Amino acid sequence: MYKGRIIFSQIFDFIQLHKFRRCVDLYNGNKGVRTFSCLDQFMCMAFAQLTYRESLRDIECCLRAMRKKLYHMGIRAKISRSTLADANENRDWRIYSDFAQILIHEARRLYVDDDFGLELKETVYALDSSTIDLCLSVFPWAKFRKTKAAVKLHTLLDLRGDIPTFIWITDGKVHDVNVLDHLIPEPGAIYIMDRAYLDFKRLYQMHQSSAIFVTRSKTNTGLRRIYSRKVDKAIGVRCDQIVAPTGFYSKKDYPEKLRRIKYFDAEKGRVLVFLTNQFTLPALTIAELYRHRWRVEIFFKWIKQHLRIKKFFGTSENAVKTQVWIAISTYVMIAIMKKQLKIDLTLYNILQILSISLFEKKPIYQVLTEHDYKNEMTSPYIQLKLFDN
Repeated sequence: MYKGRIIFSQIFDFIQLHKFRRCVDLYNGNKGVRTFSCLDQFMCMAFAQLTYRESLRDIECCLRAMRKKLYHMGIRAKISRSTLADANENRDWRIYSDFAQILIHEARRLYVDDDFGLELKETVYALDSSTIDLCLSVFPWAKFRKTKAAVKLHTLLDLRGDIPTFIWITDGKVHDVNVLDHLIPEPGAIYIMDRAYLDFKRLYQMHQSSAIFVTRSKTNTGLRRIYSRKVDKAIGVRCDQIVAPTGFYSKKDYPEKLRRIKYFDAEKGRVLVFLTNQFTLPALTIAELYRHRWRVEIFFKWIKQHLRIKKFFGTSENAVKTQVWIAISTYVMIAIMKKQLKIDLTLYNILQILSISLFEKKPIYQVLTEHDYKNEMTSPYIQLKLFDN
């Protein structure tokens, strides 16, 4: 299947390119295009993500150096930084957003049975955001502060496989809690959030959708204790209470009961107060659920370190969103490949290996599984002598 094919082209065997073409047709992405198609653009940008290219000039230089192999990579057009810049500027970013969602759906199907540390049947999501600082004079549309611009990635992460299922890209001024207006709660799923998302009106909408939330309480949150449950303080749980909001607006926004759990974190020496609409799980399980929220922060750290999303190849909103969505597509594409090939490597190790072997003609499984290279000793009878006796 892979004999004689370049590794870069083998990677794209794990995705369904006919669905990518449907996304292109939906937004007329190739309308008026003569040579440099949306697929060429996607492959060039994916190459930049896999090899961590620094700029459009860098992409152009590297791909032109391998111009004899571009056809075998799947890139049919001549590479030019101005052509790539125009494509990022003008072609609808929703093409790559929709395709990323197709890849995400496939990845979640593959990782649905993965264990994330807790024996729960429910789907568990972690919700958080990450800010990428930008130059205000270069990105005037991404308003943040008087002298600074920024974009914010609001991300919902499925903890089974660490797959981002929802991403909303905004300017830095948009508050985190606004993302709840764009989420469609999944009945029965558990959403883990920090206290930035504590908004009783929005949380009640999640509750009415039969979704479960676990969030932190603020120090000034007015709550009235109705009754307390017995707890085992030896495991760190300080109290497990049924409470109700006391404020005029909060009672109106959330007219039902809530569960409040106080937990002492021995590692950091602090007490954490959680609010949830889940009344049956043990209090310690609720605390453990919130502890797994750190995985979305690790996800942000990982993609910022190993994908090209901190420096952008274009300055318009369309170019930024295009680059981010192609970066997410690349991340999910590698996750799909890892699962289908049953590779026992981290995504970091896979990316490092691929970055230096994209142009090799070897089976991709062989490249990713040959870790221990041994120096083969040349047979004595063919060893050349440097000096004559």
